Amino acid sequence: MLVIFSLAGFLEVASYGQLSAFTPLYLPRIGVAAADVAFWVGVITSLANLFGLPFLPFWGALADRYGRKPLIIRSFIAAFFALGVTAVAPNIAVFTIARGFQALALGNTGLILATLADHAPAARVAFAFGVVNGANPFGAFVGPLVGGPIVDRFGFPWLVAVDATLMAFVVVLLTFGYRNGFVPRTTGEPLLRMALDGVAMVIRSPRLRALFPALFLLFGGWILAFIYVPLVVARLYAGADLATVVGVVLGGGGLVTIAASPGIGALADRFGHWRVLIAGGAVLVLVWLLPFFTRDLVVFAILWAVANGLSSGVFSVSFNVIAGSASETARGRVMSFAYAPANMSFVVGPLIGSVLAPIDVFLVFPAAAVLTAVGLAATAYARTRPPI
Repeated sequence: MLVIFSLAGFLEVASYGQLSAFTPLYLPRIGVAAADVAFWVGVITSLANLFGLPFLPFWGALADRYGRKPLIIRSFIAAFFALGVTAVAPNIAVFTIARGFQALALGNTGLILATLADHAPAARVAFAFGVVNGANPFGAFVGPLVGGPIVDRFGFPWLVAVDATLMAFVVVLLTFGYRNGFVPRTTGEPLLRMALDGVAMVIRSPRLRALFPALFLLFGGWILAFIYVPLVVARLYAGADLATVVGVVLGGGGLVTIAASPGIGALADRFGHWRVLIAGGAVLVLVWLLPFFTRDLVVFAILWAVANGLSSGVFSVSFNVIAGSASETARGRVMSFAYAPANMSFVVGPLIGSVLAPIDVFLVFPAAAVLTAVGLAATAYARTRPPI
């Protein structure tokens, strides 16, 4: 089960990493003026994730009604259709709609993690979470690294078409590759009420009520910086094969996470989830400031790799904190919302970037430091609140 989930996450994030890496380079091909690219990168990312947010409560409710497996598979079917439309999008409007449709895939990782939490030994849950979440940034390493040369030689639409095919493969793999022992609820309770009950579980818990917005701020800086890395590279590199260079820089950031995510997860198992989460966040505040002061591509690539690896590891531990803040009976429903803070980060972070990046793309890094610092303080406060 761990292997299948890790492979599915790897392929999904590889495709998303390629979209994030090469969309800024592709937008001028579908009619976006060069001066407007930084603005549209933020707006597209924000709108796409905003579209998916209202559906999040229903994925958890549907999983309780029909089981987690069909809801996990649903997300990869949505990704398949979204990537297919993206590959043939003739203009910015259709491209944005396709990215929005991909947001219907939101919520799968929370369900995957809830399934793992039910099956992994208690002493190894953080390690299992770290492996799954580590496979995701491994996809972020391989995706842009492999995709860059393809974009330079064949074009972005061909790369996205390959990604759509891989999502179809994942659907088949998940359909026949594992059995889920989760027993769904069979009550006749309306889905809307079930969905609202899931939201109420978070709101009723003093800790979760404080923790969710805290994590949204804590990781908002990571998302903000991530989507603008391709434009930073374009500022620092003026040679041929720009997509390949973008892929190398983003791939380097993903490479560090291969060790960082499970490694930090193992540290959290030993020294405490909250302690590692807060300590890692404190280091991140300082790390995010450094890229602002460099105009050298190699130095920037190193700094980005460090920041991305540390962010990924801390991000993984946050799921352990969420899971540990819910009772066993409420954990499945709560974990279906586990990615809600990240989803909100994908809405607000890019909107901030759409304002700052057109002025100077390097401003996203001090902005990331500020968001991380505020989120860290809010996380420390959430720790003092009682759980469910």
